[in-house]
Amino acid sequence: MVAIPTTLVAVLILLPTLASVVLSFTSWNGIGGFDKIEFIGLKNYSDLINIYKPFWPAVSHNVIWLGFFLLIATPLGMFLAVLLDKNIRGTRFYQGALYMPVVLSLAIVGFIWQLIYAPEQGLLNNLLDRTAQGNQISWLGDPKLNLWAILVAASWRQVGYVMILYLAGLKSVDSSLREAASIDGASESQAFFRVVFPVMRPINLVILVITVIESLRAFDLAFITNKGLNGLELLSTLVTNNIIGETSRIGFGSAIAVVLLLVSVGPIIFYLFRAMREDNA
Repeated sequence: MVAIPTTLVAVLILLPTLASVVLSFTSWNGIGGFDKIEFIGLKNYSDLINIYKPFWPAVSHNVIWLGFFLLIATPLGMFLAVLLDKNIRGTRFYQGALYMPVVLSLAIVGFIWQLIYAPEQGLLNNLLDRTAQGNQISWLGDPKLNLWAILVAASWRQVGYVMILYLAGLKSVDSSLREAASIDGASESQAFFRVVFPVMRPINLVILVITVIESLRAFDLAFITNKGLNGLELLSTLVTNNIIGETSRIGFGSAIAVVLLLVSVGPIIFYLFRAMREDNA
């Protein structure tokens, strides 16, 4: 029972990861056999940091992505969870409607928002009355706007994910804690931030780790829009564009993948460390 999934993980995840680490120290365009692979040491990493111009913009875009999720998508998802936890009329419908974007593939999400952002006859430009000739706003074509436009689309999906996690956490909170806070004279907001929110610390930690990982692995929406170029550079799109782009640089692309791997592993190790320490306490 364990052998089959372990084998799949080893073949599909561990071996490709190890291969990426090894190839990151080489120069290879993917053409020819292994005899064409040239070992160049840390040159790919040095070029990545000092010469490759899209790298630092991509890092900043990933940081902006993370900040947008933490400061806007996560609080909004928590707010919706608090509202739906009150069992208002139609709660089940609202839960399903708000969670629906999560079950959609990111390709479909990208297609939906491309229709919304379309310069001509797009929903948003229609609402803003900007569809006249030469008066359209290029939401996805303007490098100053497209990252923020994509972040709104990504948050549309992320909000529902955060909402369902917080809703599950709120359902698990002992109702007697809220009753005790109410008896002590605490308002509804005071009871939430001083009693309920601290009790949900494990949920908060899970959401924080998930948000960091989702921000780092962001790829689909940016690549669907314009292949991660023209203001939408992300670490993940740089990996793809270098490995399977017009000029295939597998070694260099693998170096970017290793950097992304190291940054992504950090939150996972932090979460596991905290979880094990709490179990042993």
